[in-house]
Amino acid sequence: MAKDYYELLGVNKNATETELKKAYRKLAMQYHPDRNQGNKEAEEKFREINEAYSVLSDGTKRAQYDQYGRVFDDKNGGFGGGGGFSNETIFEDFFGDVFGDFFGTTGNTRRKRRPQKGTNIQMSLEISFEEAAFGCEKELNVPKTENCARCDGSGAEPGAMETCHTCHGSGTIQRRQGLFAISTPCGTCGGTGQIIKELCKECRGEGTKRVSTRLNVKVPAGIEDGMTMRLSGKGNSGINGGPAGDLFIEVTVIPHKLFKREGREIYMELPISFVDAILGKSIEVPTINGAEKITIKAGSQPGDKIVLKGKGLPDVQGIGIGNMNIELKVLLPTQLSKDQKDLLEQFEATVTEETYHSQKSLWDRMKEFFAG
Repeated sequence: MAKDYYELLGVNKNATETELKKAYRKLAMQYHPDRNQGNKEAEEKFREINEAYSVLSDGTKRAQYDQYGRVFDDKNGGFGGGGGFSNETIFEDFFGDVFGDFFGTTGNTRRKRRPQKGTNIQMSLEISFEEAAFGCEKELNVPKTENCARCDGSGAEPGAMETCHTCHGSGTIQRRQGLFAISTPCGTCGGTGQIIKELCKECRGEGTKRVSTRLNVKVPAGIEDGMTMRLSGKGNSGINGGPAGDLFIEVTVIPHKLFKREGREIYMELPISFVDAILGKSIEVPTINGAEKITIKAGSQPGDKIVLKGKGLPDVQGIGIGNMNIELKVLLPTQLSKDQKDLLEQFEATVTEETYHSQKSLWDRMKEFFAG
């Protein structure tokens, strides 16, 4: 009766890919032939757990196994079939991907593991409007993976990495078939040329550790909401001596109570009394650089704009500075005393067309309308 693959690896049928890999690594190290030389039972057990993992780690094969209790493979004449190849060749073909995953090689490429760049990290950072305007320096706690200091990423205890006795460090086995010499990955070391005799006690063979690193991040002046900063080499550690990944930081700028922004331009609404709009006045207004004195011209209208050149935001690339745009919002009183109303009525009695010089054409059109 065929053995249950899940039982062989000591996992349940709902085991995740991570759980399968963890169980496989533990058993593979326990029953590896180099650690159990001359032990036929361990060698058979090692073959069985590799067979189980090669099926359960493949989504398609696992689905077939769960449904039929076996895997159909046309290339080899059906599951477990010889297909005209020697047992050794079947072993290499069947377990190449398993050893590749275990030792860091990739699937069907059948080559020794190569340095790989570490994965990138995505983070977010919230800053104030002023910090975005002038730039700032922020300290971030970055959770990341780093190479284990004890094993330097190898996953082995110091001095516990040995040259493979089967391939003598080459990572490949050469066979002759007729006139041809065929080179295949070594089934003992998975094509790495090395054997881990003992897993690192610090990282338990993972080669990496999860750490939290404090990082000072310089935010450039003029950065905008939604922009992303890229810090090269600040991501997760590389694999097999490869470079570290990058850190991407998406910036969120907290909205300001007074100012709005469009690129380098700052916009602000300035509420003024109708008296100041009529008579004009010099007042101080807030800007990102402090108070700035401006003059409201007599006869200013609602929506009139005052532009303060060079009082906007710097370009994040350092190319120029924008302006500050002030829009006048004339406030009209809603609660007046009798005396105030009387004064306004007296004022209204003195008004002529010339009083509203800027709107004379509007008065003319209204007169024509009512005159028929």
